[in-house]
Amino acid sequence: MGGESSVGALVPTVNSEATNSKMPPPTEELDKDMFPICMQIIKDASVTSCGHSFLMPVEAKDCNDCPCCAHYLTYNHNFPNVLLNKLLERTYARQVAKTASPYEHLRQALQQGCGVSFAVVDGLMALLAEKKRKMEQEEADTNMRILLDFLYCLSKQKLDDLNEIQTDLHYIEEDINSVEKKRIELSRASDRLSLKLGMFADDPNSKFFTQSEANASKKKWVRAQFNALQECYLQKRRNWVRQACKEEKRDADTSNREGYNPGLEDFHSVLTNFTRCSQFRVVAELRQGGLFHSANIVSSIEFDRDDELFATAGVYRRIKIFEFSKVMNEPEDVHCPVVEMSTRSKLSCVSWNKYMKNHIASSDYEGIVTVWDVTTRQSIMEYDEHEKRAWSVDFSQNEPSMLVSGSDDCKVKIWSTKQESSVLNIDMKANVCSVKYNPGSSIHVAVGSADHHIHYYDLRNISQPLYVFSGHRKTVSYVKFLSSNVLASASTDSTLRLWDVKENLALRTFRGHTNEKNFVGLAVNNEYIACGSETNEVFVYHKAISKPAASHRFSIDLENGGDDAGSYFTSAVCWKSDSPTMLAANNQGTIKVLVLAA
Repeated sequence: MGGESSVGALVPTVNSEATNSKMPPPTEELDKDMFPICMQIIKDASVTSCGHSFLMPVEAKDCNDCPCCAHYLTYNHNFPNVLLNKLLERTYARQVAKTASPYEHLRQALQQGCGVSFAVVDGLMALLAEKKRKMEQEEADTNMRILLDFLYCLSKQKLDDLNEIQTDLHYIEEDINSVEKKRIELSRASDRLSLKLGMFADDPNSKFFTQSEANASKKKWVRAQFNALQECYLQKRRNWVRQACKEEKRDADTSNREGYNPGLEDFHSVLTNFTRCSQFRVVAELRQGGLFHSANIVSSIEFDRDDELFATAGVYRRIKIFEFSKVMNEPEDVHCPVVEMSTRSKLSCVSWNKYMKNHIASSDYEGIVTVWDVTTRQSIMEYDEHEKRAWSVDFSQNEPSMLVSGSDDCKVKIWSTKQESSVLNIDMKANVCSVKYNPGSSIHVAVGSADHHIHYYDLRNISQPLYVFSGHRKTVSYVKFLSSNVLASASTDSTLRLWDVKENLALRTFRGHTNEKNFVGLAVNNEYIACGSETNEVFVYHKAISKPAASHRFSIDLENGGDDAGSYFTSAVCWKSDSPTMLAANNQGTIKVLVLAA
C-alpha cells in the first residue's frame, strides 16, 4: 500500500472468458446488482497482472489489493481490457437500439451521416405519408362510429319518446271521452233539476253570467299553470297504469264504475282543489310592539288542539297566547294576548300538547326545553341537558307525555313529562334544526339537520336511522308531516321537498320562494304546503304541483323607518286544521290571518 499510483476502488467483474452470447446484456441496474462495491456507472475495463478483469471507475486515487486473490496491485499492474470494452460498447449500443423509437433511429442515422441516399430518404417519406393517411382514415372511421352510435341512441330515445307520447295521447283521448260523457250526464241532470225547481222563471241570465265569469277565471288560472298541471296529470295517469300492470290486470286502461280512470279521478281532485284556491285574502291582522324592531321577530306560531287559541314565540322572550275568535272580530289595534309568559332567553319554537289542551312546550337559545301550564302560567317541567341553542321541540300525538327536541349541540333528545332527565339521546354529528314526531306513530321521528339530509329514526333502534333522505343542497331547516306516510322538508337551498317515509321515496320538489339564510317557517295540511320567503312573502303549494298555487306579500311602511325592503322576511306560518285559513308572521312582528280563495 505504498505511495504509488493506485488502482482505486477496483470492482470485480466476470472474467473475459465467461463473457459469451448466453449472458444477458448488461444494464445499469444489472451492473449495480452484480458489482455492489462502487455502485457507479462503469466506463472503462482493465485486466491486472494477476489475470483478473475489473470494471474501473474513471477516477481512481486510492491503492487496493486484488479483491479476488488479494495480490498487491499498483497502477502499473493494470492494463486496458480492449476486448471487454468493445463487448460492453456493443452491448449498450444494442440495448439503446432496442428501446429507441423508429424516429430516433432515423434521426441518428441522418445526424451521423451513415450514407443515407436520396432514394432511401424519399422512400421513407413516402412510407411516412402512407402511415399518416392510414392513421387519419382510422381516426375518421372512429369518429364516424362515435357519431353513428350517438345517432342510434338518439333515434332510440326519440322513438321511446314518440311511443310515450302516443300512449299519453291514447290516455288523453280516453279521458276526453269519459269526461264528455260525464259532463253531458251532469248537464242533463242539472237541466232537469232547474226545470223542476223553476229557476228560469225569474232571471234566466243572472246565474249564467255569474257561472261564466267563474269559469273564465278558473280557465285563465289553469292556462297560467298549464305546464305544472300537465306534469301532474301525466304522472298520475302513468303511475296508475304501472300500478295496474304490477297487479297483473289484463287491461290497464279499465275505468272505474263511474267511467273515470282512477288516475284521471285523482287528477280531477287535484285540479278541483287547485283551481278553488288561487289567491290569499287577508281577514285579520295584528302587530306586536313597535314597527321595525328586531326584537319583534316571531320565530314560531301554532294553533292549539281545538284551533281556539294560537301561541306565538320569538326573540322578544315571551310566549303570547291569543284567542282566535277575538283576533277575527276585534279591531286591529286592540289585539291583546289572553295569556303571556315571560322567559329568560329568546325562544325558537313552541309546540302544543295534542292531548292536554293547557300544556305547551318551548325551546330557547340557551338550550332549555320547558313545558308550561297555560292556565297557571307556570313551568311544570324544565330540561337543561342541551349544551347549545335548541331550535325545535315537538309533542307526540300518540303519547302526550313524550316530546322530542333538537339542538345546535348535534343532539336529539327524547323527553317524558314523567321524569326529569332525557329518555333517549341521539348523536347526530351535525347541528339539528328541526324535529317532528310522525303523527301516526310514537316511535318514529324525523330530523332535519345541517348535513343537508333528513334522518328518519325508529326510536326502538337509534344506532342508525331507518332512512336517510338526500336531495337538499343546504341545511334542512324544517320537517313536517302531511300524513303518517308523507313528509315535507324545507331547506335554505330555496326548495321544499316531499318524501314517502313508508316506501323511502322522493316524491316532489317545490320551487318558487326564496330562502338562503333565515328560518322562514313551514306548515302543512292534508292538501297544501305553506312556507315563508326572504322576499317578505308567504307561498302556498298544492302537494301535487311543484309551482306555487298562491302567494301574499307583507306590506312595508317605508316612510316610518323601513328603509331596506330586502331585510324583511316571513318568519313563521301555521295552518288552521282542515281549513284554508292560515296564520303568517314576519320579522317585523306583524301577524296576518290569511284565507285561500278563488
